[in-house]
Amino acid sequence: MAELISGPGAGLHRPRNLDWKRAAALLYGDWGTSKAYVIGLAFLAAGYASLPIILAVCVLTGLVGINYAVICRYFPDGGGVYSAARSQGRLLAVVGALLLIADLTVTAALSGWSGLSYFNIPILKEHIVWATVGMLLAMGVINWYGPKHSGSFAVTLALPTVIVVLVLIAITAPHLTTHYLERPHENPAQLWVQFVGVILALSGVEAIANLTGVMKLDPDSTTHHPKVARESAKAIWPVAVEVVVGTALLGWAMLSLNPNATVMLSDGAHSMREALHLRSEDTLRFIGEQFGTQSFGALFGQAFGWIVGIVFFFLLVSAANTAIVAMIGLLYMMARDHEMPPVFTQLNRHGVPRLPILIAIGLPVIVIVATANFTALAGLYAIGVVGAITVNVGSCSFNRTLPMKLHDRVLLGITFVILFLVEITLAHTKPDALFFVCCVLGVGLALRAYTLKRSGITTLIVTRQVAEMVSPTLAASMQPRLEEGQRIMVAARGITPVLSYALDEAQLRKASLYVVFVKEIAVYYGAGPIRGRARWQDDSEANAILSLMLKLGCERDIPVMPVYAMSDDPAATILDLAATLGVDFLMIGTSHRLTLTNLLRGNVVTNIAAQLPDTIRLIIYG
Repeated sequence: MAELISGPGAGLHRPRNLDWKRAAALLYGDWGTSKAYVIGLAFLAAGYASLPIILAVCVLTGLVGINYAVICRYFPDGGGVYSAARSQGRLLAVVGALLLIADLTVTAALSGWSGLSYFNIPILKEHIVWATVGMLLAMGVINWYGPKHSGSFAVTLALPTVIVVLVLIAITAPHLTTHYLERPHENPAQLWVQFVGVILALSGVEAIANLTGVMKLDPDSTTHHPKVARESAKAIWPVAVEVVVGTALLGWAMLSLNPNATVMLSDGAHSMREALHLRSEDTLRFIGEQFGTQSFGALFGQAFGWIVGIVFFFLLVSAANTAIVAMIGLLYMMARDHEMPPVFTQLNRHGVPRLPILIAIGLPVIVIVATANFTALAGLYAIGVVGAITVNVGSCSFNRTLPMKLHDRVLLGITFVILFLVEITLAHTKPDALFFVCCVLGVGLALRAYTLKRSGITTLIVTRQVAEMVSPTLAASMQPRLEEGQRIMVAARGITPVLSYALDEAQLRKASLYVVFVKEIAVYYGAGPIRGRARWQDDSEANAILSLMLKLGCERDIPVMPVYAMSDDPAATILDLAATLGVDFLMIGTSHRLTLTNLLRGNVVTNIAAQLPDTIRLIIYG
């Protein structure tokens, strides 16, 4: 969970503790939500002639899933669009990241809207815009405190959602029929436009590429030569099959409802065709109600409809929160790479980037208020996600430095061409979406240009020999390797009495003292290692503490080694460092966190005490 920035342990790697089952659950929390609104939008586009469109979307979704299995194979340290495209150029990486921000913006807005729609409460639907805005603002308040393990809720909901989908398929299966299907009414060009307009099932697949950097390694690989092909494949395939097959079967089930039947809704009687239009925002719940009633009676149908509604409400709200958290992490990462203004890296006292969280909440709110319509909101969706995936797939296909097999490169190239045509069509047929994505790109690239101008970054072409001479790895290899007796580690959370006690103990025992400062950053975006190396000298709080300890250690002839780490989980990082450095004593001060912060993020001292190995003695001072 940590990236060690300086100090003796500079060779540490981020722990790979994500197994394929949890990775699959996280992926499903993003990718699996698409069927909740794709089916209804397909019906709005083509009515009872929408089955070919739904099947075509499923085929393309499966193809993109295969592509991302390939990408994960070649990018074991994170293969998201920002990481993969960076090998082809920094500007392309920023463009891909901005397209992903456009996608995440609409994901948060659309998922929140759709989630509330699944309650199917008339008064809520009448004020759905402001209800969604209120929910997003509440998410912003919660995320301001940087709640720990933000994706855990999606993991918890994955299994209940799969069970509900399987039950829904089982109930509808006996009623599947082709009797009500209609032939397409449009010419091929219009069918293509309808097809690209409902390509929303691709959203979320990017999540798996961002997780490879923390996935458990394959049995035949090492930390220095990582491979996650098997682990990532086991995570992708179950989710891909569920998304593709589930969307196809549930789409067919929707079109197996008699269009001439009469249905009672809250505002009166409607034909089935009209009802499907009116309930397009919560189609899966409507399908569950109708087929549940046909199979087991009206009482069961209503009860099952509520179960479907509640499960998908929580899953969609979780997906909205995941999108917000991912946007915060992406903006922070770009700022760390000097692609966005340095102000984006400023953190609040809970380790959350101040400006990125305001942007991550503000953008979806602006989009919702500006569109105020579910169909218009969905129209903004595809251009961002398709653009980001196109950049990722294309970057991998044209990256000649990757040791890629020919058939993999051809597969990525074919997919790139298809998605590029889809993106061009979206730009041509959806002017609102084009305007939206151009605004995101324009503002983002303007901020990047301002950042580069302020930082004075220029491009200098030198020979390979000169580049190797100034390589940061060369300087790292010349760092001194000290040998000492006992080792004491003290975790610094300000200039507190525990530091003085640690100096006394180190002097008494003639031990080396490791002073650890963990900068708590509640940013969750696993798109590979952050480039560049932050220095504790550039962190005002860390500089004050570590400089003082170095000075006091020099005066008392105590070898003091500063260790600076950045992490979203300080307890896990301190434990990892203590075990890696082989310390004999770990000293920490008592926690002074507020009750609300403890509730959302946990108590560091308690977490360390519960997990510290028996070989390391813990001293809690204060």
